Amino acid sequence: MENILVADVMTREPVTAKPEDDLLKCARKLVKKKVGSLPLVNKKKLIGFIDDRDILWAIVKKSKKDLFNIKAIDISPKKIITIRPLATVKEAISKMKKLKFKRLPVINNNQLVGIITAKDILNFHPELYPELEEFARIREETKKLKRIKKAKERTPVEGICEECGERDFLYRVNGMLVCESCKDSI
Repeated sequence: MENILVADVMTREPVTAKPEDDLLKCARKLVKKKVGSLPLVNKKKLIGFIDDRDILWAIVKKSKKDLFNIKAIDISPKKIITIRPLATVKEAISKMKKLKFKRLPVINNNQLVGIITAKDILNFHPELYPELEEFARIREETKKLKRIKKAKERTPVEGICEECGERDFLYRVNGMLVCESCKDSI
């Protein structure tokens, strides 16, 4: 891993946008090309960088009509974090972890030559993160526990209704155990 370079695993010729493109056009491009970010370039020079979260932020803060008027460069961060193609993958991982970024534009001689993403790294070398399997297992267990909890809420138990005081099969509704007739009235 010490010898693997960013240039070895990066995506060459990434999907890009022009700085003057409106956000609606950028959003459509993200969806159509199934990417999470768009480097903003002008004659191969990186001018800005936006991702799906930037566009989502703009959608929440502005009206839909404004998406035609907002240019991509308007929501791009002023300082763009990049990496060189001759940097090691280990340096890229370190930078991504430190800055909590999923992707970095790759710059050589002031020109965009690619983009490296966490997915690129994992596709090239999946054993870099053996704990990913553990995270997936934990996530699946958490989902199972939630499903079990919901199933228990749907399954009636016998007892005294907290609403009317009658003995019956009870269902959990809003944190209370209630009978069938009280359940319908809540």
